[in-house]
Amino acid sequence: MKFIKLSLATALLATGILAAEISEVGVSANMAITSNYVWRGMTQTDDSPAIQGGFDLDYKGVYVGVWGSNINFGDTKASLEADVYVGYANEIANFSYDVGYVQYMYPNATDEYNFGEAYAKLGYDFEVVSVGAAYYLGVDTNDAADVADDWEPENAWEVSASAPLPMGFSVDATYGDYDTSGSYYLVGLNKSFGKFDFTLAYTANDGNGDSDAEQDNFVATMATSF
Repeated sequence: MKFIKLSLATALLATGILAAEISEVGVSANMAITSNYVWRGMTQTDDSPAIQGGFDLDYKGVYVGVWGSNINFGDTKASLEADVYVGYANEIANFSYDVGYVQYMYPNATDEYNFGEAYAKLGYDFEVVSVGAAYYLGVDTNDAADVADDWEPENAWEVSASAPLPMGFSVDATYGDYDTSGSYYLVGLNKSFGKFDFTLAYTANDGNGDSDAEQDNFVATMATSF
């Protein structure tokens, strides 16, 4: 009888601990509509609008998520980008860091277009301005070089800053550089209304000196998360 009571108590305790742990798992979702899906200064939708969204789970700093968007590369059958990522992020006082891996997949194209990136990000909040730095390590997961003889996933680094402005506005700026494909930058103005975030940004890529590869765009985005 004592053994049965002890087993029951142990089971109830384990159930309670499990329930407490599950309750600490965060679940969130995000959606966005943008006039042009631009990634590191390069349009992914042939200068057309995109609808995007994703889901995230996090537990004590560990996170996993999925994200997707319509795309249009023009010369491929790819019409969808689906990203899967996992990482760990934390904050210590005003200092933050984030390390992880993301896999970029294009379901309607051949596997050769898929590739990955390992990343490390650092940030510091000075209260009047927040600054950050990131490094991205390109990973060839499906012989991506077969897409074109001169293409393979590249490494990149970037620095960023964000500052609040009067009336609830904020301004963001990012500058990044690839190993060989050139530099990119973004300057954006942000404003939130309730649960909706609005951004108007100017973004560009210098095409590594190739005028035919240069891009610059004004992009308007409305996003929300829940």
